[in-house]
Formats: sequence, structure tokens, C-alpha cells
Amino acid sequence: MNNKIVILSGDPNSINSEIIYKSWKKLSIDQKKNIFLISNFELLRQQFAILKYSVKLIKIKNINDKIITNNLKILDIPLDFDDPFKVTFKTSSIFVKKTLNLAHDLALNGDVKGIINCPINKKLLKKKNYGITEYLAAKCKIKNNSEVMLIKNKNFSVLPITTHINLRDVARKINLKKIIKKILTFNSWFKLNYKRYPRIGVLGLNPHNAELEKNSEESKIIVPSIKKLQKKGLKITGPLVSDTVFINEYQKYDVIVGMYHDQVLAPFKTIFKFDAINITLGIKYLRLSPDHGVAENIIKKKVADHTSLSRCINFLEEYQ
Repeated sequence: MNNKIVILSGDPNSINSEIIYKSWKKLSIDQKKNIFLISNFELLRQQFAILKYSVKLIKIKNINDKIITNNLKILDIPLDFDDPFKVTFKTSSIFVKKTLNLAHDLALNGDVKGIINCPINKKLLKKKNYGITEYLAAKCKIKNNSEVMLIKNKNFSVLPITTHINLRDVARKINLKKIIKKILTFNSWFKLNYKRYPRIGVLGLNPHNAELEKNSEESKIIVPSIKKLQKKGLKITGPLVSDTVFINEYQKYDVIVGMYHDQVLAPFKTIFKFDAINITLGIKYLRLSPDHGVAENIIKKKVADHTSLSRCINFLEEYQ
């Protein structure tokens, strides 16, 4: 199996150079041999210099060239800037898309084991309600809503059915087919990698599951979805009540499926903080990212937590 891992430096206006440095310093010599970074060489050099980080960088043109070095290998993407931590929105947007497109091509061609993108301001993708999950799903021509955002640590995961949309739009964006496809995508992935069926808990949408009233989303959409999946042999339970499941009931499950982003991510991050990674399932390769944002408020303060990026690297290294 190809053991090369490509990391995208992500948003230039971020803590990414800091978490890259801190994660890089934790790697062994053998680990460093398989790590490649898609970035702009000069941008990263200047950001490291400002942060007073000593890292030897080497610019490469082809990930398949035989390169024997423990230096941080950079696949250089052109970028014009004056201030390395204040790159313009337009320039950042073009740069981020170029890095994503290159990583997509490398993964699709089988040149790498998987890709990890450091945090990116979703506005740079210039499309409403559009994140990296949706961007790469579109690149992979996935059109059946089977792509999945999975937030995971060693023992537990959460999966939102809808991702980066406004709360007022959630009810009309959930439907029986979407719920079934996303849960089946997760179930297949989990069974393939862990050799058993996952224990799946599904949340309702409304407070107290709308008391399962006849016209509620629970009765019309969520309960029928669960019943259909149970008939397929899945170990699935629900609808569970959102306001109490994360006290301790979540520990009975391998994954809790929610209807919207913050319904599951807010409690997950409260419990596990940075001990988690973001995995995109249902596309044509494995993509991961740290489970946090660009953290503009702490740029250059050297206090960023690199745990999630390190977890991404370790997960991808061990992935079969």
C-alpha cells in the first residue's frame, strides 16, 4: 500500500503553520519520510520565521520522485502576498482551491494513502452552505447525498445528516433517502474497518422528539428511516432525545447520528475537546482534517493546540 500522506496547509490566515510545526516535531524520522505538504514555500518559510520556528524546508515538484530527506517536503503552489499572515481574501480563495484540487488529483490517482487538510475558512470556497466535505464530494461527482461528515475519536463518533446550513433550513433538508444513504455509508465503512456492525443511535430533530406527533419530522421521516435500516440488519436505535443523550447514554453507541451540525458537534467538542478528527466518508479516497477552525484570534500567539492534526496523521498512518 502507498504510505505517502499529503497535508494541505489550508487557509493562509490561520494557526495552520503553528499546528503543522508542532505536529511535525512530534513525528519520528521514519514518519517524516512519508509526509508531504501542499503549500506555498515562501509563505510557510516566512510564517515559520515570524513564529521563530526552525524547520528545514525543501521544495519538490513530484511526489513520486525518490527523495531521501527528513526535511519538510513542500509541493509548491504559487501565491502572491505582502504580509504572510494577511493574505487577501481573493488570493487566499484561489490558493486554497488549487491546493484542494491538487490533493484531489493525487488521491484519485492513488499517489497518496489519503489527504489531510488543515483548517480552511469555508467562505473561501465562495459558495453558500459549502464546506470541504461538499467541495470534494462534488469533485468526486458524488450526487446521491451519500457523502458523510464523521467526527471521530478512538472510542466514539458523531455524524450530522445536514452539515453547513442554517438552522431554519434543516427541517426541509432532511428526508428518508438522505438519512438512509448516509447511515448506510457509515455502516459499511465501520464494518469494513472494525469487522463488526456499529451500534448506531439516531437523534430526533425537535425537543422531546415532538412527542412523536403525527405530523412531526420524527414520525414522518426519522422513525421510518430507522425502521427501514433495522430491516436491513443494522444495529440502530432511535429516535433518542437530544437533551439527555450526551450525559452518559451516548457511551452505549459507536456513533450518534444527529439531524444538524451543532446538535452533535457542540456536545461532542464539549466532552472531547481536541481529541477528535473530521473524516469524509463516501468519496473516492480518505480525507481528514482537524476538528477545529482557523482560530484567527490566536494567530502568532503560539498557543494553538496541535492535538487534532496529530491525531489525523496517526489515524491515516495506521489505516489499512
